[in-house]
Amino acid sequence: MEEDKKKHTKPAAGSTGKRAAASEAQTSPLRETGEDLKKETASAVEEQFIAEYAALRTELDQALDKAKENENGWLRERADFMNYKKRIEREQSFLKENLAGEILKKYLVVLDDLERAMKVRPTEGDAAAWADGIELVFRKLIGILESEGVKRIPAESEKFDPTRHEAITHEDSPDHESDDIIEVVRQGYTIADRVLRPALVRVAR
Repeated sequence: MEEDKKKHTKPAAGSTGKRAAASEAQTSPLRETGEDLKKETASAVEEQFIAEYAALRTELDQALDKAKENENGWLRERADFMNYKKRIEREQSFLKENLAGEILKKYLVVLDDLERAMKVRPTEGDAAAWADGIELVFRKLIGILESEGVKRIPAESEKFDPTRHEAITHEDSPDHESDDIIEVVRQGYTIADRVLRPALVRVAR
């Protein structure tokens, strides 16, 4: 009986070992396949990340280039506007000075008449008092013109300067050197360093 049990038991043990070996042989390829899938998945994720990063980097570079282009365009437009503004301001200032100059020229004619009257003013009687009133008006008019930037051009005892003086005669004078101004016939004036009216003068040859 015991021998019969042993005979029946041994084959059972051998059969179990074969089944375990077969099972292990079947599991090993599955494990390798799983690890390969993990590696492939990780590689695919990495490649996708690299591709997405490259695409985002390209979009960022393009956006930065566009922003730089817009900034340069804005700076050019701003510079053009500032130049335009300065040009308009210069033109307006020039027009204002010209307009003021044309108006002030009319007052210079009145000033000339008052100045001539002062040269022959009476010194006695009622006429002297009247002349004092005319002189007061004359000085007030000079003050108004000076407040507007009008200045008298130096001419007495000066050398003739064609940019500021206008010669009505060139004559011999033993008391003067060549190009000396002998006499100022009519005063000249400037405004803002611009000749409003040249001085009329007699010049020595």
